Amino acid sequence: MQYLLLIYRNEAQQGQMEPADYQKLLAEYSAYTQSIVQSGHFKAGDGLQPTKTATTVRVRDGKTLATDGPFAETREQLGGYYLVEARDLDTAIELAARIPGARDGSIEVRPVMIYK
Repeated sequence: MQYLLLIYRNEAQQGQMEPADYQKLLAEYSAYTQSIVQSGHFKAGDGLQPTKTATTVRVRDGKTLATDGPFAETREQLGGYYLVEARDLDTAIELAARIPGARDGSIEVRPVMIYK
């Protein structure tokens, strides 16, 4: 079964990191990604640009409305994701717990719907 692991973190906190600490964090993500590629769990994954680059799209009464920024202001912002293959939710949770961002942010684990 496929699961989407959504990585939430505080952008402001990350923006205040010392360059050496940020490079260490990137190295941890690289090592994590390599480990799930090697184990066969990895399907896809990427980091996202900051929320200030986001555009929110809504369609109301047949009209498309595009506004700058994320849908809602929150303490933590969506910063990236992994799409993984896992035998069950427990395995997906184990994979999520190993993501470096789980230490100071949160990881949302969502099963992917399969349309037939």
